[in-house]
Amino acid sequence: MSFRFRGGKNATSGMGVADHCKGTFLELQRKKAHRYVIFKIDEKKNEIVVDKTGNPAESYEDFTSALPENDCRYAIFDFDFVTSDNCQKSKIFFIAWSPATSRIRAKMLYATSKDRIRHELDGVHYEIQATDPTEMELEVLKERVY
Repeated sequence: MSFRFRGGKNATSGMGVADHCKGTFLELQRKKAHRYVIFKIDEKKNEIVVDKTGNPAESYEDFTSALPENDCRYAIFDFDFVTSDNCQKSKIFFIAWSPATSRIRAKMLYATSKDRIRHELDGVHYEIQATDPTEMELEVLKERVY
């Protein structure tokens, strides 16, 4: 038995990734044009699109407050830090935000489409799956890089 949703697409087939997603990611990765990029699934277009970007001066708190409280998103965050030998470094985090309070359909769509967008974003260093804000606190990122 297979389940079909609006538009006739099978929920397990995943979404396409809009061309501008990769371009925006490359702007963050290579030009440091953004601190973060938030992606969302546009169900009408059946693809993943850029939802928001944050300018390079924005903080991690700005980023987390830009995520919706009750809906899923994918996000990229460029984390700057200083190593123990005083070197300035940067690591890119991919965050799959799927809050417990989001719709089951949204959780399913985001779960089945995650590999598609991850494949497009070459150069991500770490991945975090978060269902609650505590699972992606700044300390979590710091623990990964140190």
